[in-house]
Amino acid sequence: MTTLSFVLSNGRFLAFGFSLALFASFGQTYFIALYSAELREAFGIGHGVFGSIYAAATLTSAVLMLPAGQAIDRVDLRPFSAVLAAGIAAACLFMAAVPVDSIVFLYLAILLLRFFGQGMMSHASATSMARYFDHARGRAISIGSLGHAGGEAVFPILAVLLVGVVGWRESWAVIGGVLALGLIPLLLWLLKGHGGRHAEFLRRMAAPGEDIARGRQWSRREVLRDRFFHLLLPMFMAPSFIVTGIFFNQVPLVETKGWTLSLFAGGFTVYAGATVAAALLAGGLVDRLGATRLSPFILLPLAFGLLLLGIFDDPITVFAFMASAGISTGLFNTVTGALFAEVYGVRHLGAIRAMTTSLMVFSTALSPVAMGWLLEAGVGMEAISLACFLGVLLASALVPLALAGRRDKAFRAPETRGH
Repeated sequence: MTTLSFVLSNGRFLAFGFSLALFASFGQTYFIALYSAELREAFGIGHGVFGSIYAAATLTSAVLMLPAGQAIDRVDLRPFSAVLAAGIAAACLFMAAVPVDSIVFLYLAILLLRFFGQGMMSHASATSMARYFDHARGRAISIGSLGHAGGEAVFPILAVLLVGVVGWRESWAVIGGVLALGLIPLLLWLLKGHGGRHAEFLRRMAAPGEDIARGRQWSRREVLRDRFFHLLLPMFMAPSFIVTGIFFNQVPLVETKGWTLSLFAGGFTVYAGATVAAALLAGGLVDRLGATRLSPFILLPLAFGLLLLGIFDDPITVFAFMASAGISTGLFNTVTGALFAEVYGVRHLGAIRAMTTSLMVFSTALSPVAMGWLLEAGVGMEAISLACFLGVLLASALVPLALAGRRDKAFRAPETRGH
């Protein structure tokens, strides 16, 4: 089945995965950071306190993901998605009305945005695409993940325009109101006919002759005892830790390099474009070769970009780094989205991905604080970039080690026939 025919045959459900990823943007670091100055002024706090509140809220979100994320294995996707849509809308509306007499309210507002946006909606998008597509899993995940790039390309511009026209609180109110009125009906319409899709999934799970039921279906407890999983963790956590940390600390980076913030901001367009191109390429490669064969290579472009960032000061380095980071992000989103389904099966995929997503969220909470401490200790962004370069190489080297030590022969390229 060609990609075009695949999209035409499954367009509504693919749009569902895309929409979840798209509207998860309102809980992502790059979007919330746009309001950093206004929030710090409103609450009368500095960069350090704001960063600490942000980290605490993100860590809490990571903990909540563990029990909440596995609910997607048991709850019908329609009410599950409706709750997420209501949650992100409520989070935006709460941010619009957040009282400024206590930083506890700021913590709660950020927690709601991070949990429903970055955490649960991203988790639901990747899990649903991986679970309900087997032979075209790579293409499904890559198309769904394009929602993240779409948000990066559109929503920062929208936020800046809204803040300029109506103010920062009112902009959150507009976003929350639109989501409250439109997102639940949109998701439920996109899930029209999902009952039949889920029944077919259950039939394939129960049929011993079907590919999806041939392999062992691992529980989360079993995964936690698996050596392969622990060797994969550095690869899984590295990009979220590094990219979030660098984006969060873009001001000291541009000051060190003699660049301007507008130059660095212009690089996000390159980042989004590279992410889209790499995700689409990775989707076909996953379907032909398998995610496990691709996984040792997905962070190498990021390593190259970090090396450039640590050595060169020329302004073109911004775009070279953003392109490299975007390629790894696109590859990472697609390949890791399929990897755990290939290795551990899909019966408990929600619980397994909830655990890995929680760890990823945890890493995004640590990196701004860790890099901030290093900067205060006199370590420059160039040295931090080179240290991250070495860390990415080490994380990538552990992946083939894990594959070589695996004995259950679960790693095989999927058949190329369509879903």
